[in-house]
Amino acid sequence: MKLLRELTRVQHELGWLSDDTLREIAKQQRVPLYRLEGLVSFYPSFRRTPPPRRTVHLCRDVSCAMGGCVKLSAELRERLASQKNVEIVEVSCIGRCESAPAVSIDEIPIGNATLDSLLPLIDGSQSLPSNDPTQTPQKWKCDPYLKPEDRYHTVRTLGEGVGESRTETLGRACIDALKASGLRGMGGAGFPTGRKWELVRGEASSTKYVICNADESEPGTFKDRVILEELPHLVIEGMLLAGLTIGAETGIVYLRHEYQKEQKALEAALQHAREAGILGDNAAGSGRKFDVEIFVSPGGYILGEETALLEALEDKRGEPRNKPPYPGTHGLWGQPTLINNVETYALATSIVTHGVDWWNAQAADDFVGLKFVSVSGDVKQPGVYEIPIGTTVAKLIELAGGMSDGSTLQAFLPGGASSNFLPADKVNTPLDFDAMKAAGSMLGTGAVIVIGNQHNLFDLATNIVRFFRNESCGKCVPCRVGSQKAVQILEGVASGQSNGDELVILPELGDTLEQTSICGLGQVALNPILSLMKNVPDAVPDNPLVS
Repeated sequence: MKLLRELTRVQHELGWLSDDTLREIAKQQRVPLYRLEGLVSFYPSFRRTPPPRRTVHLCRDVSCAMGGCVKLSAELRERLASQKNVEIVEVSCIGRCESAPAVSIDEIPIGNATLDSLLPLIDGSQSLPSNDPTQTPQKWKCDPYLKPEDRYHTVRTLGEGVGESRTETLGRACIDALKASGLRGMGGAGFPTGRKWELVRGEASSTKYVICNADESEPGTFKDRVILEELPHLVIEGMLLAGLTIGAETGIVYLRHEYQKEQKALEAALQHAREAGILGDNAAGSGRKFDVEIFVSPGGYILGEETALLEALEDKRGEPRNKPPYPGTHGLWGQPTLINNVETYALATSIVTHGVDWWNAQAADDFVGLKFVSVSGDVKQPGVYEIPIGTTVAKLIELAGGMSDGSTLQAFLPGGASSNFLPADKVNTPLDFDAMKAAGSMLGTGAVIVIGNQHNLFDLATNIVRFFRNESCGKCVPCRVGSQKAVQILEGVASGQSNGDELVILPELGDTLEQTSICGLGQVALNPILSLMKNVPDAVPDNPLVS
């Protein structure tokens, strides 16, 4: 973490990293220059040229494509063509999908951007909006604390006087509650949370780590951003409960660099927790040391993959590791490491506080628990919703104000960009891991992208495959070459330069990527188009799967 943090600090100070600057850092840190060159060339947030007066980043991915980012980009480039001191860059998802098209100016997010709203911000005639966290968070069901002064009551009660004698009691209480609740990892993979905590707790090493993966970067996914801004205390308490359970002294929040507002909220909450004795040498009166630090990612979707994240924390290029071994046994610096995402830690706190009966009572019908979902696309009120597990997609669309602009539902993605397209007739499918799998998709990150009948589904599927192509780290050949080949085929069909006959190789190519790619990116890279060919066949020109 030392090298990447130093590179980030210097760039923040100087605006860019020149050859001379890198040589000076290499000398100060006593590392070969090629190590720094390798890091700077891998992570997209680092600049090698002086910054302009204004840098405008426009999201180009699926929700923003639906919101008109292509038109907006063209308009901006035309209007600002003569201004050499303004840089316009189309970038991958910046986590503001509910306010598409999403733009940032000098890293300050601007939602629902239009040409008229952006021009005065770019030329300086109007001030950029505040980048401070909200002071009026809404009330969430999962938050057990009615007043700020009540926060951390659960860990205080369980952790008080833990020492060696009560370690087993606290750990078993947390693990038993999580296992009984059936809580699964909410970052996409869905691994049982209680089992993961138990596995890491069972490792004999005296050094262990707790990591919160706050690097959500998949198009359509932004729920963890809202949780970090409005419920950081639940995330901190969940990490502390995990630390006391598994025997770790250090927690790390791995935070995507675009989340500056959320970083401020988290830093304030961490400072409050330290002042209240929740974190520190005697964490929550337990007699045990535990503290949490923030590591700001230098960028890249691949860093959401847990082993790529670990590589970054070890000052390496963020390329996924071969598994096994898994992080639970050989994680950060080779030590047992517990990794969960933001939502999982927050809900773990709720479950340990309220108990399993409360958790079970929150769900719809015969389902169990609560879920945060990100809703974007063609709804009147996109945003983050806290829903009972088992809520149908149809009900969620209703909660989000219904379809926007008089459109009718054509299809939806229930679990982010990596999930499978489902047609409108699946809209009554419950938002649940097993129910979505049975319907032919997955709950994934809990990011529901609603698509009205005015959009070209083939173009949107191509957009998503292009995202995975762009974000491939390039480490393994199947992903690097296969994703590029898929994009070439899809763009050829879309432009009319080739007919749909070439699509016939995509199922075989997708199968190859799924079986041979090192990590999940390559394994799901073709899901969007393959699921469209299968589940919404009429949306694909000359679909070879249609006889």
